[in-house]
Amino acid sequence: MLGDPIFIIGTERSGSNLLRLVLNAHSRIAVPHPPHILHYFADLEGAYGPLADDANLERLVDDVLGLLKVHIHPWEMAVDRDRVLAEATPRDLFGVFYALYDQFRESEGKARWGNKSTFVIHHVARIREAYPGARFVWLVRDPRDVAASSRRSVFSPFHPWFTAELWRRQQELGIRHERELPPGSLLRLRYEDLLADPPGAVRHLAAFLGEPFEEGMLAYHRTDAARTASTLSQDWVNTASPVLRHNAGKYRKQLSPAQVRWVESSCGPLMRELGYAPDTDADPSWRPSPRQRAAFAAWDARWRDQVDRRSERTDRNHGRRLARDAAMARLRRRRR
Repeated sequence: MLGDPIFIIGTERSGSNLLRLVLNAHSRIAVPHPPHILHYFADLEGAYGPLADDANLERLVDDVLGLLKVHIHPWEMAVDRDRVLAEATPRDLFGVFYALYDQFRESEGKARWGNKSTFVIHHVARIREAYPGARFVWLVRDPRDVAASSRRSVFSPFHPWFTAELWRRQQELGIRHERELPPGSLLRLRYEDLLADPPGAVRHLAAFLGEPFEEGMLAYHRTDAARTASTLSQDWVNTASPVLRHNAGKYRKQLSPAQVRWVESSCGPLMRELGYAPDTDADPSWRPSPRQRAAFAAWDARWRDQVDRRSERTDRNHGRRLARDAAMARLRRRRR
């Protein structure tokens, strides 16, 4: 039904920032950069006690609004706390989430809202309880390119093995949702197909959502939202550019043969199912030994430190990211 919310799900570094801006450029759809409310609060929700109690709900809302205050991509709107409390339906974390997004939609003067937090792939069942008509866009990208991109991002695992394991788990969920959700609820969209034929892919996406295709969706890079994102973080610099049609297969130059094999060992069968041909004869039963895994973790930590130092030099929101992480760490200690 027109007006039902839209959720981009999948794995980070799969083109979700691009897709957010494409949808946000539509005259009827508002998709803010996500503060990842469900990601940060889903496992804390029970610590607030019964949320039918006004005082417990108020504490939850205040903590969620605290996260929004340190969001790495600030929302350009003033949240009405009392409206969130009054309009949270159901009276739980998901109701608070919906009430916040509906205020954003209203502030943009649009008819429906979307969410780009790919982690929502873990919360599909509860979302459908509240919004049976919700639409899910499962964005899929070659895991080798995801692994190559993740090595430069402050928001992802760094070692290709850890990225591959995350990709495998989340695509398994995607396949399960695709099989179990009612027809017309979920669209599988491959990033590579979006690169190869942007007009065709975006028209197909609009039809799935029951919305008219608008040429402005392909001009997303000219919007204020795209320009703002591109200035905040090196990870988002491409948002102010048209679709990078040659942005596939870069892993061949950016990953070593061993790294490609590690990814394909973890993801090989799923890659084939999703249309990605492995380059090697990697054994899908291979797993790193405890010693190898420790070496991977050490490599991951070193690489994270290097990328974090780059972020400190180049990202305008570096301080906000540190403030967010510190605030959530304090909150977890207090609530647990």
